[in-house]
Amino acid sequence: MALLGFRDRYGYELVQEISGRFEISEGSIYPLLRRLLTEGYVSSYLQESVEGPARKYYSLTESGKNARDQLIREWTEFSAAVGGLIMEISDAKV
Repeated sequence: MALLGFRDRYGYELVQEISGRFEISEGSIYPLLRRLLTEGYVSSYLQESVEGPARKYYSLTESGKNARDQLIREWTEFSAAVGGLIMEISDAKV
C-alpha cells in the first residue's frame, strides 16, 4: 500500500520494487492485491502496453490511503517500542 501511495503500479512492477528490498514471490503479491481490491482499499484498471498485453494497474482509494496512514502510524509505534526494548536489553548487558 505504501508503494501505491506514490503512483499507480501494475503487479509485476510491485514485485520488482519490493523484491529489491527483501525476498518476496509473485505468488504472494497477487492474492494480496485481490484482497485489497475486495476490501475496497485499491481499485484497478487496464492500460495498454507497447511491450505486450494490457497491464492491470492498481491505485489506492481514499479508504486505502486512510488504512495505509493508520498502518504506518501503528508500525512506527511498534518499531519504536521494539527499539526501546532492544536498547534496554543492550544497556542491561553492559
